[in-house]
Amino acid sequence: MKNNGTGFSALHHRNFRLYVTGQVVSQAGTWMQTVAMGWLVLKVTGSGGMLGLVSAAQFTPTLLFGAFAGTLADRHSRWHMLQITQVLAATIATALGVMVATDTISVWSLFALAAAFGTINAFDMTIRSSFVYELVGPDDITSAVGIGSTANNIARIFGPAIAGVLIAAFGLAAPFLVNGISFIGISIALLLMRRSEFVPKTPVKKDKGQIREGVKVVWADPRLRTPMLMTVVIGMLAYENQIALPLFARYTFDREATGYGVLSSMMGIGSVAGGLLIARFGRATHRRLGFAATFLGVTMLVAAFMPTFWTMAIALLFVGSGSVAFITMNSATLQLTSPVSVRGRVMALYITAIIGTTPIGGPVIGWIGQNIDPRATYITGGLACLITAAVAWPSLRRSTEEVLSEAEEEAIHRSAVIDAETLVGDLDSEIPINLPTER
Repeated sequence: MKNNGTGFSALHHRNFRLYVTGQVVSQAGTWMQTVAMGWLVLKVTGSGGMLGLVSAAQFTPTLLFGAFAGTLADRHSRWHMLQITQVLAATIATALGVMVATDTISVWSLFALAAAFGTINAFDMTIRSSFVYELVGPDDITSAVGIGSTANNIARIFGPAIAGVLIAAFGLAAPFLVNGISFIGISIALLLMRRSEFVPKTPVKKDKGQIREGVKVVWADPRLRTPMLMTVVIGMLAYENQIALPLFARYTFDREATGYGVLSSMMGIGSVAGGLLIARFGRATHRRLGFAATFLGVTMLVAAFMPTFWTMAIALLFVGSGSVAFITMNSATLQLTSPVSVRGRVMALYITAIIGTTPIGGPVIGWIGQNIDPRATYITGGLACLITAAVAWPSLRRSTEEVLSEAEEEAIHRSAVIDAETLVGDLDSEIPINLPTER
């Protein structure tokens, strides 16, 4: 019987069941390390600016090596390459845990290890995003992406909270060591897979000038250009929670790592809730994109002025929802507007715009949090959203979307919600976890 490609149909595939089980364990460990890494940088350097620079060191390899990693993934066995990246990531996480436990960590080693993590993940996340297709094939890829997003959300909600408990009970080294062990889960899952059941890879024809053509299409059409420019500004200044939240927890509310874990978990809960709500709103439009940017800006400003830790935590539920709302509307609007022939390249530029601005925005937000006030990080992000939405509004108001079939509109909107939940997690994490999956 043919699967319908939605719901839980991807779980009919044994290899995918193994993969998603290993991913839940591994991603939970990654989120534990995210909390520990932010706290470690503050402990070693005491500087928000340095926290931003370390974050930049982790995200820069994604920008530099992402395209090359995609080429390798097309040429070689993704199954073999994933085994290599898991071993390397586990080795670095364990080494970092040992250095923290023995008090031999230093500023230069933080940067070196951050860059090493970022380099490994630049390859790992690119390979994984296309490996899922090999596990389930074209009929069940939508189901697989949805299940993978749910697994990521579960890890994002519980991982940070568990990290806070581990740090309080066993010290700062514990989350790094646990993360090192967590890679065993996905490694075992890979070894247990039946390679004979993999869907054969389809060679991708690459021609010169494809990326340049995508840039020309985006710049020539204000319906694409305006959302893309909004992505650059808002992505650079409003999506730096991996820097802002540790500063809030430590310096504004005088909390330990458990406090940071709670704030991060609340953001995760808000993102999941936001995805569920957005899924009911119907078709994405340029006007709704403007409203989403405005909502995100307002919620960030409200959160910035919350007087207590718990009122801040509650406000982060709405910030998380706004984060998913903006990215969902942005992604869906670009897909609904761009020509089918260049849609993939337009979305690649979109991901580059939002991920590639982190090495710039991270140090800026870190400096603001250190030299002005942690609350100023959210004030900056909130104002960036509101000002960008106001400047873009005339263009957004005039824009119209293409007329597509009801089925295609539904598929685009559903995939945009799933991708947004995942991408928000990537941006809030010290280490990117999953970029939107190849479909």
